[in-house]
Amino acid sequence: MIGDTSGGTAPPAGAPAPTTVAAVTLTAGVARTSATAPRAVQLAVRAGNRLKHKAYRYGGGHKSFKDAAYDCSGTVSYVLHAAKLLASPLDSSGLMTWGAPGPGSWITVYANASHAFMVVGGLRLDTSGPGPSGPRWRALPRSLDGFTARHPLGL
Repeated sequence: MIGDTSGGTAPPAGAPAPTTVAAVTLTAGVARTSATAPRAVQLAVRAGNRLKHKAYRYGGGHKSFKDAAYDCSGTVSYVLHAAKLLASPLDSSGLMTWGAPGPGSWITVYANASHAFMVVGGLRLDTSGPGPSGPRWRALPRSLDGFTARHPLGL
């Protein structure tokens, strides 16, 4: 269900389990989801994959969804926009009040005043963590302490 080529990992602590058997998997840095996942989830996964080789840049993705590099909130905004869930980019403080409160079944945005990341189908898209910097799917969980959880209605 959720994992990578090394045998799988659990979703981040506090992340809800997806509502279907097939969620999002990670192989060689590319996320995949089943054809039965909601359309917005499929679009979000594709968008996250497009960011795989983008660099991190503070403020990246804030003026426009199209940018050469992205920061944390620019990454989340880009993916939400591609999934048709966000009209204009938000910074991490703006993401703290976006959508509905609490974790979603498929998509959850975690934000505080200085950082944002998201979990799609149990797989984390984040600009921080081990490995290359920049927007990347991350199989390893991270602490949710100090983050506000928000989700799109119905997802």
